[in-house]
Amino acid sequence: MHMVASPNSKMQRVLQISMAATFLYVVATFYFGVRAHSLALISEAGHNVSDLLAILLSFVAVYFQSRPATEEKTFGYQRAGVLAAFVNALTLIVLSIWIAFAATHRFSAPVAVQPRLMMAVAAAGVLMNGAIASLLWKFSGDVNIRSVFLHMLGDTLSTAAVIAGGAGILYTGLSWIDPLLSILIAGMILWSSVGIVRETLNILLEGTPSTLHLAEIRAAMQEVDGVLNVHDLHVWSLGSSSHALACHVTTSEMPMSECGAILESLNCAIRDRFHIHHTTIQFETTGCETTHGCSAPPPLEVVGAHGHHHHHGHSHAH
Repeated sequence: MHMVASPNSKMQRVLQISMAATFLYVVATFYFGVRAHSLALISEAGHNVSDLLAILLSFVAVYFQSRPATEEKTFGYQRAGVLAAFVNALTLIVLSIWIAFAATHRFSAPVAVQPRLMMAVAAAGVLMNGAIASLLWKFSGDVNIRSVFLHMLGDTLSTAAVIAGGAGILYTGLSWIDPLLSILIAGMILWSSVGIVRETLNILLEGTPSTLHLAEIRAAMQEVDGVLNVHDLHVWSLGSSSHALACHVTTSEMPMSECGAILESLNCAIRDRFHIHHTTIQFETTGCETTHGCSAPPPLEVVGAHGHHHHHGHSHAH
């Protein structure tokens, strides 16, 4: 139970502010949409309901990420945020497809709108969504928060497009401007969302992080004095910014005290060069058999060592 995710009160506060502002905007757009008989504004209210749910989901995920590890959840709840990002990205994909279909339908069946009211309400939406997106940007290194940031950035651009579309309709009378802008925005949302789905799926499937390369890690480990070979190397993500490593290291016959020094050097190289703080390293004096990348049970003469760094290192040998 070494992995403990520290709570981030600032992140939770930003999400709380975002939820409150989005809820008020949903109420306002629905009210003015009904009052002006504007389907566009009512649709915008429904669109922002999905944002409200996305922010709520991310807030719950951030709360779970702050909970400590237990005997049942030995890595804690670091992947709660990854799951939230995956769900948010899927909803964004569905939303972008719906926007594209609705826009295509409007080409053949134009809807009469009140451009001045559209522009006024959309201007308020740009200010609100832009402010929320700017608050979330500083936390966008977390894939969970980045998915919400894309939600709000997409809304900022879509509401800005509503203003531009309203102005275009007001001065030219061309009703196809609005659906054309909607299709362009839907394409942008879809492209961003697919990237998040790919990133979160890689984490959930225990894939190697895209920023790390096994060949470089293996080479750095084999530069350590006393290391003959590194194999059965696995690197995966515990959360969006927390990685773990497990491998077998072949050394020559030596006293246990010297193994400890090699283990410390390996963990330092892994931590300093690749920012991997959780490691499990098994020492052995002969090569081990592997089947489909998995190790066979080690022979009796194998020496095992486990190294883990959070702010310190330790090893266990048997």
